[in-house]
Amino acid sequence: MTALTTVHEGVGERGGPRGAVAPGERGATRIADRVVAKIAAQAARERLGDQSRRAASPHATVAVHHGTVRVRLHLELDYPCDIGARCADVRRHVASRVRALVGMEVPEVAVHVERLHLPPAHGAAQGRTR
Repeated sequence: MTALTTVHEGVGERGGPRGAVAPGERGATRIADRVVAKIAAQAARERLGDQSRRAASPHATVAVHHGTVRVRLHLELDYPCDIGARCADVRRHVASRVRALVGMEVPEVAVHVERLHLPPAHGAAQGRTR
C-alpha cells in the first residue's frame, strides 16, 4: 500500500502553509556573473535609448562578492552631449535596475566612454563631398 500525503485548504501534513520550508532547510539561489552583466548592459541600453546606428551596444563586466556587485560599463555616446550628466544618469539607472532585479547592492558603477560619435556632416548623407 502506498502512503499518500493529504493537503486540505493549503495546509500540508506538517501543519504549516503549503510549500513553506523552514529557513534552515532552504537552498540558495545563485545568479551567474554573466547574467548580472547582461542585466547591467540591458539597463544601460534602456537609459541610452536611441543613439546613432554607428554606436555599439553597451557592454558590462561585473565582480560579484558577498551579495554586492561592482559594475564596469563600456559604452559609446553621440556627441555633442553633456557627457558627465549622461554617464551619471546611466550609472544611477544601472544601479537601480540591478538592485531591483538581482537583489544585490551595487556600490560602484564605473562608466568608460569608449567612443564619441559626431553627427554626420551636412550633405554627407547624400554622398556629396563638397
